[in-house]
Amino acid sequence: MFILETLKNSPYTKVKARLTDSSLLFIREYCDEKQRLYSYHWQSQDGKMIMRWDNAPHHKNVPTHTHHKHFQNKVLPSYTLTCEEILREIESMIKETRDENCEG
Repeated sequence: MFILETLKNSPYTKVKARLTDSSLLFIREYCDEKQRLYSYHWQSQDGKMIMRWDNAPHHKNVPTHTHHKHFQNKVLPSYTLTCEEILREIESMIKETRDENCEG
């Protein structure tokens, strides 16, 4: 499943994608000449957050402020800033989980 929502001539983009492990990725972006606001929310098929990357300005103590990620109830610095980088990180984590499951 892949759903892409854009408004004609609009800086808003919304995506909902079911990934190969049946998890879901919700992408929201606003991008114009002056700013880019984003949220990439990745969750398991039963609705539990796995990780979220965003640039909301509320975590001023994070070294990469405003860019940060939420993982295991922690707010961490985020150096992955593009959709491509985030998708690579997700792909790597899915592969790692599959490899662990195959070993056990």
